[in-house]
Parts: sequence; C-alpha cells; structure tokens
Amino acid sequence: MTRHAMKWIVLALLVFTALSLAAFWSWGQFASRALGAPSRALAVSADATALDRLTTPLLDAHPGHSGAALVAANLDAFVLRALTARLAQRSLDVQYYLWHDDLTGRLLKDELMAAAERGVRVRMLIDDMNGLGMDDTLLAMDAHPNLQVRLFNPSRNRGTAWRRALEMALRFFTFNRRMHNKAWVADGRVALVGGRNIGDEYFDAAESVNFQDADLLLLGPAVSQTEAVFDQFWNSTAVIPIQALHGDSRRQTAPAALQAQRQAWRTDAAGSHYAQVLARRLGGAEPPWHALRLHWLQDLRVVSDPPEKAGPVSLNRTPERWLMFDVLQTLFAARREVRLISPYFVPGGLGTMLFTGQVARGVNVRILTNSLAANDVPAVHAGYQRYRAPLLAGGVHVWELKPQTQGSGPENSANLLGSSGASLHTKAFVVDGERGFVGSFNFDPRSASLNTEMGVLFHHAALGAELAALFERARRPSNAYALTLQDGQLRWQDAHTGQTWQREPEAGWLKRAMARVLGWLPIESHL
Repeated sequence: MTRHAMKWIVLALLVFTALSLAAFWSWGQFASRALGAPSRALAVSADATALDRLTTPLLDAHPGHSGAALVAANLDAFVLRALTARLAQRSLDVQYYLWHDDLTGRLLKDELMAAAERGVRVRMLIDDMNGLGMDDTLLAMDAHPNLQVRLFNPSRNRGTAWRRALEMALRFFTFNRRMHNKAWVADGRVALVGGRNIGDEYFDAAESVNFQDADLLLLGPAVSQTEAVFDQFWNSTAVIPIQALHGDSRRQTAPAALQAQRQAWRTDAAGSHYAQVLARRLGGAEPPWHALRLHWLQDLRVVSDPPEKAGPVSLNRTPERWLMFDVLQTLFAARREVRLISPYFVPGGLGTMLFTGQVARGVNVRILTNSLAANDVPAVHAGYQRYRAPLLAGGVHVWELKPQTQGSGPENSANLLGSSGASLHTKAFVVDGERGFVGSFNFDPRSASLNTEMGVLFHHAALGAELAALFERARRPSNAYALTLQDGQLRWQDAHTGQTWQREPEAGWLKRAMARVLGWLPIESHL
C-alpha cells in the first residue's frame, strides 16, 4: 500500500471517528430532553379485578410462594397472552425485543388497544432494532390516553432505511446494544417471562419456519419481581417515548383510520385457528392457566440485567450485577448433570473449558442447539462450529436440532397452518434435575456482554423434571442429530433413519460456505 493511500485511509478514519463522537454527543443531548415522565406498577387489590379474584385464593393457600408453570406449546403461549389481556382491568405492562406486524402480532396489539379502551393502563416497551416502518401504528396506539409506547435505544431517524443505517453505523458501539428482555404482565397478578417474542413464528402461525420456545407463567411474588424489572427499564435513560422521536410532527394514523385498521385485522384473523381457540376459551369459567401444571415455589427469582448494561458509557456498567453471573453460578455448581438448551450457542474458549472441566469432575453435560440447517442466524453458527470438536473431545454430549421435527412441547405436533420447518429458540437449562433457568439468555457473547437479558431462576424438583423432559423430547432421534467424533472428524448421527452425515446435514452448499467464510472473520464478540 502506498503512503498516499495510507494517508487517505487515516483521514477517513479520523473523519468517521469525529462524526461518531458528534453522533454520540448529539444523541445524549436529545435523550436527556426526551425522557418520559416516570411511572410505576399499580398496586394490586384482593378482589378489584377478575385476575385479583382468580389469584388471591391461590396465594392465600401458598403464602410466600410463587406459582410457576412451564409453557412449552406455542398455541398455549399465544392464548395465555390474549386471555390475560382480555381479563385485565387495571394494567398491562409488556416488554419485548421483537413485535412483528403479522397475524398474531396484530391480534395482540388489538388486545392492548381494547384493554386501553376499557380503562386499563397499558405500557408497551419495545426494542427499536427492528422497528423500521412500525411508527404510524405505534403512534396511533400511543395517542390513546391509557396507552403509552416507549422504545429502547431508538434511532432518531424514523424515515428512510438509509438514514437509519447511517445513524446505526455512526452509533454502532451503542446502537449494537439491545434490550432482549421478554415479559408480559397483566394486572400485576400474572406474568409470562421467557424466550418468546411476539410474532407468528413464536406461536406456530408461520408458514415456513416456527420456533420451539418456552416461557414460565408466574403468579405471586414473582410477578412483583417482574414488574420491578419492567419499571427499571421503563424509567431508564435508554428508553424514549415514541412521540418524542417525532417532535411536533404528530405523524400518526388518525384514530378513525386505526379503528378501520383494527377491524381489518380482526376480519383477516376471523377464520384463523387462533381466533377460534380464543372464542372457545373466552366462554369458559376456568382461569387462563387451568390446563397447565402449576407448581408452588419458595426458591424462585426473576432476574435481569440492568438497563445500564446497554448504556453508551462503560463506566456506568456494573458487570457484577449482570444476569450472566447468576446464570454461571447456578450452571457451574452442578454435581451430577447439566442439560442446556441454547439456540445460539457460542461458548468461546472459556465456556468450552468450563464445560469440559465439569465432565472431568464427573458431571454429565448435555447440550442442545440448532444445526446449521435449522439456524436462522448463520453468523452465530459460524462462531459455534469451531468449538464442537473440543467439546466432544472433552466428553460433552452435543445434539443439533433438525430443520424438520415432531415438536418438543407436550402438545406440539404439526404447524397449525400445515407443514413447516423448525428452529430452536428455547433458552433454558436444568442442573442436577432441580435447579433451572428459563428466559432470554443465550450462551453466547451477545447475551453475556451486549444485550440486556431476563429470565427466571428456580429450585424445584418437579419443575426441574418438566424442563429435563422438555430437553429429552427435543433431542430424541426424530428431532435432533447426535454429534460424535470419528478419528478426529465430526459426524452427525441420525438414529431415526440410521444415516451418518460427514458434513452439515440438510444445509445447502451456499449456507455451508457462508458459515465457513463468516467463521474466518473476527466477529465472535458480537455474536
């Protein structure tokens, strides 16, 4: 490279750095002016709402304990959210990384609007990473006096994609930090916390690929803990009211137009299985969770990273408060066995050493993740693939989900819209059969260091057994390949068909090549 070319490169880097610093400063100035008024979870009552009356007798019978039920079936996960929204009479607080504008996403937005119209206070908090094109509807929802919409770490450019991309590039080191939390809280009485976002692929409504996922339905003190996490984020400096991002422009769908839009949503969904199931369930007298196995636990905690983890200034971050340390403390205290499900699994050198070290101490370590064919993020698979051989050589058992499965949930079989593919999205583990976690935390660098994450840690033999059974169903031969080493080479065993694969099974050459090339890039810390 010539000295002249080197000068131009240095000049370009200096200009980019200056622009990045200016963008960082400008964002800080804007955010300090745009923060919304603080608010907190509303106080509960013994019998003021239907959910009060459904939960109070249960809590009185189990003082000091939290109720928890594993929600593995995708249809159940949708119905629980919709029914608790219908029953809410005081408040709805919802916090999500993704909220798609599709069949189920629209139905649940309609439920929030209907609740607001009944007088329910609704607070909707969404990460802005995938928010392009959603503002008109969200602004119209926010215009209702009982409904507020706020965005986590939003872009100031709400128009064209290229302006948003430019801001993302200039603010990369802060824009790259996202809120990955998922929580749904109704009347301060019922909460759903886990790995599911809001969208068709999380509720078995997608035509191509649907996710296998898990939530915990919570009652009692755990709900208060979930509300405390929500309030912490809602009132943080990283969260901006959507209207503040539009100043005085008031660009929004008119109320009449929104009502017409909502009617169109209902018309489109009228013949769907989801609308039919809701109609049937609404007529019953049972609580929304009546079909679930409800456990009562004293040792249960809702845990979350603080919003400052995603903050722009590293001095404000306190790693000792991060969820990762709670997760690792539980995971690596195992004495007998570990069953870990992580759809995006990049253990790194340290994680590989810790897992193989556990095996050396006599712990049976079993890991389930996505195969390349089932993975919706090839870059993450690229980061994972280099650690498979060391893990297997160290005695760790590894399975990879097939792109077509028979379902891992107790009621899951085929997709409700017909045949579709499968991808793992559950983030959970169980240690020694009784200590477990269900949440949004993947075992990868992004969850560990970049995103804020949330979940539930518990100690309970029966709930642990349910989670272990979920793992065993998901890794059975009809659903997953078993990885082995033969003469130092990776092999994928399909015990269901008797076939052995010598390369990434059922993945086309282009996807394999992409994963290999991405694996050469120094991007692991961002995966």
